[in-house]
Amino acid sequence: MENNNWSFNSIQQQSTVDTSSVSKTFIASVFSWMGVALAISAVTAYVFGTDMSYLSYLINEATGKLNGLGYFVMFAPIGFVLLMSFGFQRLSSTALTALFLIYAVIMGMSLSFIFLAYTTASVYVIFSVSAAMFGLMALVGYTTKTDLTKMGSLLMMALIGIIIAAVVNMFLRSDTMSYVISFISVIVFTGLTAYDVQKLKEIGATSEAGSESTAKMSIMGALTLYLDFINLFLALLRLFGSRK
Repeated sequence: MENNNWSFNSIQQQSTVDTSSVSKTFIASVFSWMGVALAISAVTAYVFGTDMSYLSYLINEATGKLNGLGYFVMFAPIGFVLLMSFGFQRLSSTALTALFLIYAVIMGMSLSFIFLAYTTASVYVIFSVSAAMFGLMALVGYTTKTDLTKMGSLLMMALIGIIIAAVVNMFLRSDTMSYVISFISVIVFTGLTAYDVQKLKEIGATSEAGSESTAKMSIMGALTLYLDFINLFLALLRLFGSRK
């Protein structure tokens, strides 16, 4: 009887170790792809935002308004996110990866406009602060034993409210409303970072290492965390960035 208990406990312990190993590998893949995408976006944003010869591809120098490509990079990221989300089942992991990397380039071009509104120094500082906050909340989400599902549901409802308020404010153009939206966005995306990391950790624990579906989920996980970081960064920039 003692030998049977030992065998059962040994198998259970080995299963836990295997699950933990698979989850860590999955999370590492997610953060790797997110890091690659952020690096691509950051370099692209810097190149286009600080060199007028590149920025002229997006803005008409004579009028100072967006040209065709400028409007494309402003709205195309939404289309890419929808395409990747709704095409998840049909697209291969290679196709999803390619779309994600192209999305990172286009998003970087779109983000280049922040260099026209904010000082380069403040962009660097806010980016660093955002990275620190994101890293801290990601660590909380990965290590906490508390179930963040309820918090995640509330944050998602708050996010829908933010989107609606932002659309309304496009017409109202209220600085006060913009400030409130940015303040709430910081709270929401800080919380979502922890929630999403915990959710991805759970997905990783049940995934099959090396499979096509796992590769696809790692890309979508990277996209989720990428969006959390970018939205946190932009909200902090609107609140604390030094305008030109």
